[in-house]
Amino acid sequence: MNNTFAKDIIKGLTADQKHLSSKYFYDDNGSRIFQEIMNMPEYYLTDSEFEILSLQAKQIYEALNFSQPFNIIELGAGDGFKTYKLLEHLQQSNVDFNYIPIDISKEAIDFLIKNLNDRLPGLKIKPKVGDYFEILKNEKQSSIPSLLLFLGSNIGNYNESEAIDLLQLFNQNMKRGDKLLIGVDLKKNPLTIRQAYFDPKGITKRFNMNLLIRINREFDADFKIDDFDFYCQYDAVSGEVKSYLISLKSQTVHLKKLDRVIRFEQNELIWTELSKKYTPIEIESLAQTTGFKVNHHFLDCKHYFADSLWEK
Repeated sequence: MNNTFAKDIIKGLTADQKHLSSKYFYDDNGSRIFQEIMNMPEYYLTDSEFEILSLQAKQIYEALNFSQPFNIIELGAGDGFKTYKLLEHLQQSNVDFNYIPIDISKEAIDFLIKNLNDRLPGLKIKPKVGDYFEILKNEKQSSIPSLLLFLGSNIGNYNESEAIDLLQLFNQNMKRGDKLLIGVDLKKNPLTIRQAYFDPKGITKRFNMNLLIRINREFDADFKIDDFDFYCQYDAVSGEVKSYLISLKSQTVHLKKLDRVIRFEQNELIWTELSKKYTPIEIESLAQTTGFKVNHHFLDCKHYFADSLWEK
């Protein structure tokens, strides 16, 4: 049994404002549904970042200014779809580097390795399954400089204090002169953002509901999926998208393996995800607060998204 997951479920579902962490979305099935989300026409984030990494790979490499072989360490690699264009450019340019993808899903890593071996034979891949920081600690002992990739707007899933804590941890596990390329979704037309997170086909709803299915499976719980619905809202001033599951009736849920019964009122909310959007000035402030300097913002043509290059 995953004890951390169990503790977080109990803490979240017994809080005054019920909540579940979005990091638990990504079991193998959740990772597959997220691939569907990334393929939705409304989900502009994937196309925007793919454009940056496809059309500006040369500029990104030149901005790294590494004078020796280096590691590319990708945190939460997923299927590697966006990163492929950057890796392809570097390989075609005969750049000497190791690619170290890290993901908590072994299925995602296995798929990534097979895909890259087929498409980029000869790529030096050293995949890791597990916790970012345990792996980063080991890499810090190496004399080889590193580029960390934290793409896909993952930083938006953390509130301000959590984002600062996370980035400071990255900083502590990096060497002086190491770089971080961080994907950040930018504030834009609120309607564009809402469509991306509340899609008409209900894929985002399935992604959220899968968390209840996972709890049912892993903790022998009896969430009745049809008794819950999904909702999200975007605050254009704060830049925060918040997603919720809604209990459609008064009900109790038994988590048998945890020997817990959770009561839900009708229309009670479970907060499942935060996705924050930033301005370039806010990105620079976040970098400065966490011990980085910003070298460059790489933007897509619509200025929807930034891959921001930071240096320790």
